[in-house]
Amino acid sequence: MAGRRRVSGSSVVALCLLLVALVACGGRTTADPARADVQRVLDRRAAAVLAHDAAAYARTGTGTGFDRLSALPLAAWSYRVRDVERSGDTATADVELRYRVDGYDRGPVAAGRTVRLSRDGTAGTWAVDSDRPAEESGQQPWDQGAVEVVRGTHSLVLGVGQSTALLRRFAGLADRAVPAVSDAWDGDWSRRVVVVVPRSVEGMAGLLGSPVSSYRGIAAVTTGETGGREHAPADRIIVNPDAYGLLGSLGKQVVLTHETTHVATRADTTSATPLWLSEGYADWVGYRDTGRTPAQAAPELAETVAEGRVPAHLPTDEDFGFTAEAEQLARAYEGGWLACRMIAEQWGEDRLDAFYRAVGAHDDRTDAVENALHEVLGTTEEDLTTRWREYLRASLG
Repeated sequence: MAGRRRVSGSSVVALCLLLVALVACGGRTTADPARADVQRVLDRRAAAVLAHDAAAYARTGTGTGFDRLSALPLAAWSYRVRDVERSGDTATADVELRYRVDGYDRGPVAAGRTVRLSRDGTAGTWAVDSDRPAEESGQQPWDQGAVEVVRGTHSLVLGVGQSTALLRRFAGLADRAVPAVSDAWDGDWSRRVVVVVPRSVEGMAGLLGSPVSSYRGIAAVTTGETGGREHAPADRIIVNPDAYGLLGSLGKQVVLTHETTHVATRADTTSATPLWLSEGYADWVGYRDTGRTPAQAAPELAETVAEGRVPAHLPTDEDFGFTAEAEQLARAYEGGWLACRMIAEQWGEDRLDAFYRAVGAHDDRTDAVENALHEVLGTTEEDLTTRWREYLRASLG
């Protein structure tokens, strides 16, 4: 064996003595029993959540938070202890919480949690003192207050600090969005959505684990993992009630339909999908049956085109950044929408759907759009861009 060297017997003895607290000379690791004990108490806590058993929950430590999540219809709830830092009779556990909403989630939501515990010196048992989001993880709805649940025909609305009447209105909007999306998108999807309505934009930012400034003008976002059906188990539409409340009735419906489209297309949206296509397609579905003209739905881009400043290329991913100027962000969404609208008009809606899936089927961004254009639409990126610029002039000029 190349590079192997012998170690003297005295060196072996010294090494074993040095590592005796961690590793026996025979190579067997001595595990800290606290980790297994913490896992057991959290297993009991999870069982109590699923059984809606407040007394059993309280026997595992603090009962704070149980009432906040008791209304959730849960199909699964479990903890996995990843690490434990112990100091005497106190411990801090790095934990992964996995839960699944019954009837809505294909797979579990995973969330990092920091659980602090203390041990009864006499009984030697551990109890939970607190359970909070991990430093780099977003909050869950129950971290912000009691969760109220409203069921729609195709939707489940989770609200914190909002009236039941408002949550029912969201359910109605989502219930209209789901069939509208299914009429446009011919792919397989659950045809159900979960909408989360926090108390304010601060609550939205907390759920997303991001600065409030990133979302002040954003009415709603959809969370979820891209990369194929097995990686898209549980989407959430998270609403910014401050910005959403400023919209008119049509705008509110367009936004919910847009976000529902992201849920429907998630399994076919990958790292290969440019934002002009994913956001443009969602806007295309949102506006599809509204009767809105390009000039009405794309005012920022219409002004630019009227001034003779037709964009030279389709919007880049950077143009869609939440920190971008409001006008720049609006033009990016409008440009993506009009590109998808043009494809639907000139090639047909079925070909637009097929093009979307073909782009997402690639492993990465390299040549994904170019290859899909050739395979599905029989054209090139250069030709598509030329057509799009002409379409802008004809529709907005």
